[in-house]
Amino acid sequence: MAISCQDLCQKSIFSAVNIAQNPSSSLCQAPVLSRLKSHRVVSGETLASIAQGYNLLPETLIRLNPNLKGGSVRVGQEILIPPFNGIRVTVPKGGTWNDLAIAYGIRADVLFEINGCVKTPKVVFIPGVNWQIGEKIRRDNYTGLQGYPLPLRAKVGLSYGWQINPTTGQSFFHGGIDLLAEIGTPVVAADGGQVVFAAQEGTYGFLVVVDHGNGRQTRYAHLSRFKAKMGQTVQPGDVVGYVGNTGLPDIGESHLHFEVRYKFPVGWVAQDPTTHLPQP
Repeated sequence: MAISCQDLCQKSIFSAVNIAQNPSSSLCQAPVLSRLKSHRVVSGETLASIAQGYNLLPETLIRLNPNLKGGSVRVGQEILIPPFNGIRVTVPKGGTWNDLAIAYGIRADVLFEINGCVKTPKVVFIPGVNWQIGEKIRRDNYTGLQGYPLPLRAKVGLSYGWQINPTTGQSFFHGGIDLLAEIGTPVVAADGGQVVFAAQEGTYGFLVVVDHGNGRQTRYAHLSRFKAKMGQTVQPGDVVGYVGNTGLPDIGESHLHFEVRYKFPVGWVAQDPTTHLPQP
């Protein structure tokens, strides 16, 4: 199963050679390299001032624009502007997302999603930042989710992070946790917020997304049916849907696929839900 995308590509699957599954999510963001803006230099501008105006490093513009190698600009010159810092990279023949992740120290699922969830990478954009939460949580006194996404605590059928498919031997990144529960079990909001998505979405099946503000959201997937509606405000414990098996679940046992995502310039990046849920 895979998604996030701007935003919804749930998980990225990789083999030793290529991606085993390519999600066709309507919510998967367009590749960064297709979202470049053009800036025409005007009198008085310098490379440094242009970069600062877009909250970028001059080196980012130099690497993306071969005509800026000398570091100077001229009036009327067109400069390509990316949405965030990074570099354009041509992928060697046979290269994979996993190879790129290892080479540049960036999570493979993040690379996959910001480059449009394409199956075979050729030319990609590598972001120049560590997309972990760090100080982001502490700045607004965030202490974790207020509740649990099911009425009772459940066994984790599949954990967050890199996993190995026992049948195929393929390595894949699982962007959430699968909480074992009977079909029809109520699924509840883990915190207060607004329902920003409630519809069928690719391999997620029936999916509810709750935005909690401050760049945080939770996702509830493979539902059998919805209770919450788009635009609805929910409180911790409000029923948003019911456990099902829609979409393409990763395990055979019935479960809720639950995700926590944080908003970064690259999009909504999956985080480990177990670090956000209340401790028993």
